[in-house]
Amino acid sequence: MECRLYCPVFLNTMKLSKTTAAFAGFYVLLVLWWVFIFVTKMQNTFQNYAFAFAYGLLPLFGGITGMMGAKKWGFFKSAVGKALVFMSLGLITWGIGEMIWSYYNFALQVEIPYPSWPDAFFIVSWPLWSIGVYFLSFATGAHFGLKTKAGKMLILVVPILAVAASYYLLITVARGGEFVLSDEAFKAFFDLAYPIGDVVILTLASLMYGLSFKYLGGRFKWPVLIFLLGFVANYVADFSFSYTTTVGTFYNGNWVDLSFTTAMFLMVLGVNSMDMKG
Repeated sequence: MECRLYCPVFLNTMKLSKTTAAFAGFYVLLVLWWVFIFVTKMQNTFQNYAFAFAYGLLPLFGGITGMMGAKKWGFFKSAVGKALVFMSLGLITWGIGEMIWSYYNFALQVEIPYPSWPDAFFIVSWPLWSIGVYFLSFATGAHFGLKTKAGKMLILVVPILAVAASYYLLITVARGGEFVLSDEAFKAFFDLAYPIGDVVILTLASLMYGLSFKYLGGRFKWPVLIFLLGFVANYVADFSFSYTTTVGTFYNGNWVDLSFTTAMFLMVLGVNSMDMKG
């Protein structure tokens, strides 16, 4: 009786551990690869472009395994299943964007224009992740937190803080206090979409964690915290990318790419840590 109850859960946990260990091992290899690039001061070499391609595989395959986990939760039949579907799709589209970025580097060997096809896939990740966080809030009990005074206060305070921080980092610091929209419609769209997307996803993730911390017992506690850390890391990476491209210091394989690698790893870890029906 006892074995029939707990053995399936134990086996699923072992499977999860192997998946997580594989992604963690790949992340460690990527970090060591980046250290080699940094120490040898490589720029615009095959190793730099290969690193950008390699870390793009992390969200691509992480999203695929996340979809496999969503299947166990019934896909759209449960809040967790819906959350995993959209979070995983966000990772996959981001990974596709990085693959196209690498295609520009390897096949076309030209300076990547802005905006370009990679941006079309990168930007789609933001609404997908936002929808995923929305459904995850139901699984974690965040909607119960909305009924409290502290929850209502967070709804007012968190967006204001996020917008203020984003304006300071993305406009005051990165662009010297000036934000001029281009006459080109597509460039103007992406100039606004990236910072707005960062604010929205970081606000939603912060609200979800703040409103549901009392309900985060058991298996949801660490996945949600990992998600939040991943979104914070992605926010920092996006700001860093915006800043380095503005001042002209960005190159493939620099510290900004390491920031993106860490952000993607954390989100992949969060998605796959929920790959078990409890």
